[in-house]
Amino acid sequence: MDKPKVLVVDDEARIRKLVKDFLEKEGYRVIEAEDGAAALEVFYADKEIGLILLDVMMPKEDGWSVLREIRQYSKVPVIMLTALGEEADELKGFQLGVDEYISKPFSPKILVARVGAVLKRSGNGSDEEEVSVCGITIDKAAHMVRIDGNTVELSFKEYELLLYLMENAGHVLSREKILNNVWNYDYFGDARTVDTHIKKIRSKLGDKGDCIKTIWGVGYRFEVG
Repeated sequence: MDKPKVLVVDDEARIRKLVKDFLEKEGYRVIEAEDGAAALEVFYADKEIGLILLDVMMPKEDGWSVLREIRQYSKVPVIMLTALGEEADELKGFQLGVDEYISKPFSPKILVARVGAVLKRSGNGSDEEEVSVCGITIDKAAHMVRIDGNTVELSFKEYELLLYLMENAGHVLSREKILNNVWNYDYFGDARTVDTHIKKIRSKLGDKGDCIKTIWGVGYRFEVG
């Protein structure tokens, strides 16, 4: 089976070429866009896009604007390419639904590895497999979360985090362990990233959000019943 198609969005042609060369060497299909407006045109025209690599600082429409619009219609995984290193900028991205951050300058090999990791997580789970805990049901094949038959809309990263918590229900999970398993690489950022995602998940789960218990000084535990 062919590897997914990746949309690379960056106003610097040399960066697009660098990323494209390394991704194509690993078998990915790559299409490019030179600014935010072009990225949205490609996104709406091509329904086969499996992941988007999106620069933040671009002319016409910046990465934040593009991400905000994409998230109104799709949960396609998005990795942000950014020279911004401030915590506030990262939190803004996660709140908008970004799945990963890669800071410039970056190692092309690391970028390819993270693309593979994100795509692997987005396609994991076997057919007809469900996880049901505390009145919440996750259909792993369809990547759907339901409460009393009603679908709960989660971002890609929120879905992965909730699934990890539910698959380990009853166990106390430290923030570091959550980062290493959900983000799937040695994460050197702030562990408060987990707290930000937990807060959003709880809000979207309504009363069922109480199933996620905070273990002060350690991390979180998903209630069994």
